[in-house]
Amino acid sequence: MNRAFSRKKDKTWMHSPEALTKHFIPYNVKFLGNAEVEQPKGTEVVKDAVRKLKFARHIKKSEGQKTPKVELQISIYGVKVLDSKSKEILHNCQLHRISFCADDKTDKRIFTFICKDAESNKHMCYVFDSEKCAEEITLTIGQAFDLAYKKFLESGGKDVETRKQIANLQKRIQELETENSELKKKVQELEDKVKATQTPQSPGGSVAVRSPSTDLFDMVPFSPASPLSLTPSSNGTELPPLPVRSAEIRRDVFGAEPFDPFISGGGDFPPDIQSKLDEMQEGFKMGLTLEGTVFSLDPLDSRC
Repeated sequence: MNRAFSRKKDKTWMHSPEALTKHFIPYNVKFLGNAEVEQPKGTEVVKDAVRKLKFARHIKKSEGQKTPKVELQISIYGVKVLDSKSKEILHNCQLHRISFCADDKTDKRIFTFICKDAESNKHMCYVFDSEKCAEEITLTIGQAFDLAYKKFLESGGKDVETRKQIANLQKRIQELETENSELKKKVQELEDKVKATQTPQSPGGSVAVRSPSTDLFDMVPFSPASPLSLTPSSNGTELPPLPVRSAEIRRDVFGAEPFDPFISGGGDFPPDIQSKLDEMQEGFKMGLTLEGTVFSLDPLDSRC
C-alpha cells in the first residue's frame, strides 16, 4: 500500500472532466469502517488502521454480521458514502479535507483515505473493500483533486470560500430549525398550563360554584326578603355566630330589667313619655332636629 495520489501534468485520467465536475462517478463497495489516526498522511498510518478494522470486521463476521454494502459518489466536491439500498448519506467527506489516499498492492480489493472530521477536527481513516478495483477508485479520487485544483486557480480561490460559507450557513439553519422546534414545544406546554388554571373544577368534575358578590368592605349585601343566614366571606373567613337569647330574664343590680330596644314595644313606656315620643316623631317628619334642644327624662325619676 504505497500509492498516494499526486497531480502530474502528463497524467492520463480515466474519466472525462465533465463527469466529475457536473456529475459524479459511482462505485459499489463494502465498508469495513473508519478509525481515528494520529497523522493526516502516511503509508504506515493507513496500514495500521487497515489491520485494526480488518480484525474488528472478522470478529463481527464470526458473530453473524455481514459487511455493509455502500455506494461511493466521487466528484470534485468530495466523496460521499451512501447506503446502497436507502441511499442515505452515511458520510460526506469534502475534498479539501481529504489529506491522503492509497490502495493496497498486496490486496487489490482494499483502498483507503484519511479525512479530517469537520466537527471534531480528528483525522479519520476510511477503509473499503472494492472487489479488485481499488487502484481505479484511488485514481478517480486523484483526478477529482486535479480538476478541483484547476478550478480553484481559475476562480482565484473564491469558489472554495463560497462553498465554505454555504456549508456553514446550512449548518446554522439546521441548528436554528432544531431550536425553533424546541421553543414551539415549550410554548405549547405553557399554553396548556394557562388553560388549566383558567377553568378550575371541583373534585367531582363539575364547575365550582361562585360565591355571592360582596361590597367594598367584603360584606354580603343585606336583603330583607332573604332569610338571615351565615355566608362565608370572599376571603374564606367565617362570620361570627349570632348571639342566642336566653329564656331567663336578667336584671341589673337594682332589680330592674335592662332596656332592650329590639323587644320593647309602645306599651312599655308611660303615657306621658309615649306622648312626647309621638310629638318628636311628628317633628322629625316635619324636618325638625334636636340641635339646641334639651331633652329631659325628669318625669321618669318620679317613678323610682
